[in-house]
Amino acid sequence: VCTVTEYCSRGSLKDILDNEDVKLDNMFIASLIGDIVQGMIYLHDSPVKSHGNLKSSNCLVDSRWVVKISDFGLHELKSGYETTSVAEAGETQRRCTDLLYRAPELLRDTSAPPGGTQKGDVYSFAIILYEVHVRHGPWGATDQSPLSVIRLVMAGVQGSNSPVRPSVEAMGSSLDCVRVVLTECWAEVPEERPDFRSVKIKLRPMRKGLKPNIFDNMLEMMEKYANNLEALVDERTDQLIQEKKKTEALLYEMLPPYVAEQLKRGRKVQAESFDCVTIYFSDIVGFTEMSAESTPLQVVDFLNDLYTCFDSIIGHYDVYKVETIGDAHMVVSGLPIRNEEQHAGEVASMSLHLLDAINKFQIRHRPTDTLKLRIGLHSGPVCAGVVGLKMPRYCL
Repeated sequence: VCTVTEYCSRGSLKDILDNEDVKLDNMFIASLIGDIVQGMIYLHDSPVKSHGNLKSSNCLVDSRWVVKISDFGLHELKSGYETTSVAEAGETQRRCTDLLYRAPELLRDTSAPPGGTQKGDVYSFAIILYEVHVRHGPWGATDQSPLSVIRLVMAGVQGSNSPVRPSVEAMGSSLDCVRVVLTECWAEVPEERPDFRSVKIKLRPMRKGLKPNIFDNMLEMMEKYANNLEALVDERTDQLIQEKKKTEALLYEMLPPYVAEQLKRGRKVQAESFDCVTIYFSDIVGFTEMSAESTPLQVVDFLNDLYTCFDSIIGHYDVYKVETIGDAHMVVSGLPIRNEEQHAGEVASMSLHLLDAINKFQIRHRPTDTLKLRIGLHSGPVCAGVVGLKMPRYCL
């Protein structure tokens, strides 16, 4: 006899639990357990009434990670072919392991119905629920053989001792509702075990905030991840734009804006001739003698203060600061943007402004000294262009 069923590409639940590469988080566990409960509710309401052989190896998982219950309603076909009695269970290790899922009252009853009972299915479900959480077989990590465990389960309540069951402590940080359901579902007295509808309600906290199907949950997680990734990309893009603006601002400090724009676009800046521009030169009178009487750090601080003062004035005029060498200062007007005949007036006005500022300037380490600024101006034709690849300079 052959039976044709839906192909479940993920294999059985047992295959998944035995595969250490498959990581099961709370979402996966809740979805897998929820599918088993839903399947057993349907089975118990059907004419089949009970499964009788529920275990992780006949809970199959399809490509969408949905659990499908299999191997039910076949007890009549299997009659005389496969036994579930303890007397013959020692024949193979597999049969002993299968009997670990069987309820104690069914293990003791040699005339138990082949199709099992609904309360027996609830006990089997408790063992699967435990197995999914610990992932060390139906009885967890134990030194006892399956046959020894079966005999202990059959012994039931001995005196004041509770019936033997798997160690709940091995479940770690599982939800309280799971521990409660386990205790109720593998109760020694069958009548004390809840039905699967009650189990579904008791396990509801496991599925809080989750969709009915694990595939839908995965899609929702991917959507959240995509949204978070989009927000992260936007944030990183804003940071990149800010850094780009800082870089551009630094580039504009080193080169004329017109020249900097050409370089940003990857264009070569050709040398250019200008018919008439005005160049400003200046130096500090007595700078060499003052430097000899000062420490290097004092000289650096002095020049920084001086040129900071000069830069604040230069920004008010249509001029371009070419370079500074020591105390020497070179400024030009009329390039790279031509300003017709205004270059001489711009440089002259700037010079007067600088002379006024130098009279009020105070040297930090020599507050009683008075600075004198020597200035020279000249108007005439020049050729200007960018020189060098590393630290390019706009030279005249």
